[in-house]
Amino acid sequence: MSTPPTQYAKSGDTSIAYQVVGDGPIDVVLVLGFATHLELQWESPPFARFFERIGSFSRLIVFDKRGTGLSDPVTEVPTLEQRIDDVRAVMDAAGSERAALFGISEGGPMSVLFAATHPDRVTALVLHGAMGRTTEAPDYPWASPAEALRESAAEFIAPYWGQQAEGMVELFAPSFAGDPQAVEFTARMERSAASPAMVQQIFEMFLDIDVRAILPTIHVPTLVLHRRGDRVVNRGAGRELAEQIPDARYVELPGIDHLPWAGDADGVLGEIEEFLTGARTVPEPDRVLATVMFTDIVGSTERAAEFGDARWRELLATHQAAVRRELERFRGREVKTLGDGCLATFDGPARAIRCGCAIVEAARSHDVEVRIGLHCGEVEVMEEDVGGIAVHIAARVGALAAAGEVLVSSTVKDLVAGSEIRFSDRGAQQLKGVPDEWRLFAAATDE
Repeated sequence: MSTPPTQYAKSGDTSIAYQVVGDGPIDVVLVLGFATHLELQWESPPFARFFERIGSFSRLIVFDKRGTGLSDPVTEVPTLEQRIDDVRAVMDAAGSERAALFGISEGGPMSVLFAATHPDRVTALVLHGAMGRTTEAPDYPWASPAEALRESAAEFIAPYWGQQAEGMVELFAPSFAGDPQAVEFTARMERSAASPAMVQQIFEMFLDIDVRAILPTIHVPTLVLHRRGDRVVNRGAGRELAEQIPDARYVELPGIDHLPWAGDADGVLGEIEEFLTGARTVPEPDRVLATVMFTDIVGSTERAAEFGDARWRELLATHQAAVRRELERFRGREVKTLGDGCLATFDGPARAIRCGCAIVEAARSHDVEVRIGLHCGEVEVMEEDVGGIAVHIAARVGALAAAGEVLVSSTVKDLVAGSEIRFSDRGAQQLKGVPDEWRLFAAATDE
């Protein structure tokens, strides 16, 4: 799907940018978190797939809040009341008399307030990773104290906004951590969505949110979704929302991602589609068992400085050609290049190990050292790309490998029992963003 045209609605004197996706029988207004950019979002495949899936069973209306993205800049952070006026203005401009509201994170309280204030405009309410209050209180243990959150924002968010997005990715979407493309996109999104000063103002407004008193006044069908291991908003906040909204349905999903398009997005979307339409009409994605390989040149930045740009580009091209030859030799499939490394899959773990060892030797002949990580599990096939927890585990394993090492998970080792491949135990490791400990082994062959 191509990027839909951006249009503008007038909310008082402020122009609010919005888009309409799909032409289904029901309207859904998506109320996202605190900083967005309508057109840039479509450059991220997870974003695009998420929007397209909702647009497959509805007419999806998305917008940038005032002060962010393509909407008018503002000098002072808007109140919740002003922001629900913006929702009404966007619905009017899009010709939507009644719609289901889908509020994500900080968009949850905003959706709650709109549903309570304008029940005649709301057919249903869906909340994901949302909360009734944002700071700790004697009767609300699900959040951190306001001062602690303020200090955290001042120390870890504002100084690095749009510059170093690794921390934000690890917090909000740990399934994408370690993916250079996801980190680069997040940094661009931050720079385009809001200035550092506006982000600080928005965060201050965020600390004042408390909509718990109006939850019992909501009388539209409500679905509350929350990931069990959400690192940003405790699942207890989601459970309390559902308990306080009359007849709300609470669904707790596995995972640690706060953003619904990260991790098992189809699980989230399936629940929403069934709640709003009564059925899940989109087929399950193709999933296959595969051995996933990540390769990476060790110390590439230092080597590039040592060799100079021209020689480094030549060396990198030679190395990539050698990697592709070994992948072809061992029936691997190159999924994509990642800077100076690559992501590949195999239909057999023994071939993946032997290919990894061959790549290590080929790299040494070109005066570079590589490290390789392997894990075997079910992957989701997404056109030419692959996703799923198995991919993230392989990336984490590769990050722990030493120079010249083919490091594998115990799953890979167990699947090649009886082969002539040798393994050296590297002990149990905690993989960043992945539950439980994983035993890792360095693999070697005689070839």
